[in-house]
Amino acid sequence: MQESANRPLNIVVLVKHVPDTQFDRQLAGPGHTLDRSESILSELDEYALEAALQLAEARGGEKGGNTVTAVAMGPAAAVNAVKKSLQIGAYKGVHLLDDALAGSDAAGTSLALAAVVRHLQENDGPVDLVITGMASTDGETSLVPAQLAERLAFAQLTFAAELETVDTPNGPALRARRNGDSYSEVIEAPLPALVSVTDQANEPRYPNFRGIMAAKKKPVAVLSLQDLGLESSQVGAAGSWTSVAASAPRPARGQGTIISDDGDAGIKLVDYLASQKLI
Repeated sequence: MQESANRPLNIVVLVKHVPDTQFDRQLAGPGHTLDRSESILSELDEYALEAALQLAEARGGEKGGNTVTAVAMGPAAAVNAVKKSLQIGAYKGVHLLDDALAGSDAAGTSLALAAVVRHLQENDGPVDLVITGMASTDGETSLVPAQLAERLAFAQLTFAAELETVDTPNGPALRARRNGDSYSEVIEAPLPALVSVTDQANEPRYPNFRGIMAAKKKPVAVLSLQDLGLESSQVGAAGSWTSVAASAPRPARGQGTIISDDGDAGIKLVDYLASQKLI
């Protein structure tokens, strides 16, 4: 990663409190929303956080005037995603907490998060970078980064497998490498920009004892829709562009097809595979 002594960066990292993938996902309530009682920081967001910390450290870290702010939106328990981010190394945190946010789809989520970024710009100065994971491990739509970039009018660099800032005559820019199935491409954009990073981008660090203790002293601001100038009708189920009409538990896995070997098992197997259009 390129070292630079130029101006510091103000980076916002979006993190999410998602159901632990060790447990089965459950939909609950009249809105068929995810049960989040057993939730953790999304592991894909740890790559985004690591990318932000590396970019900040390349320019002198917190002592060099850089800022890495972890932002989470969700119910009261979602603050745990912010706290985990602070333990890993984020400098400060923001928790968007409002009951009206429940049930927000990607459109409602991007609207609310865009308002958070604007709020931070008004109070802490211009935001240079917004970094996200490539998807959330619950919805897995990958829609929010692109929608958020559009709402903020930021340059958009998605699915970055490698990331660095480069200094140009017009100021710092962002350079990313994106990997396809059989090719790689390098793209570059001026700041401010929004970037989503893949799980190939880095190796996230783990919180150590020192980081855990230091996190207790780091500030976590709690914002509501009123703080952001948003109405409850703009988010949640009321403001969403999509809705879940019905849901049902996944059916139990049935018994597979058993082929007995009476001397013609090979033929039966080929016939079965052909009937399933597997050969």
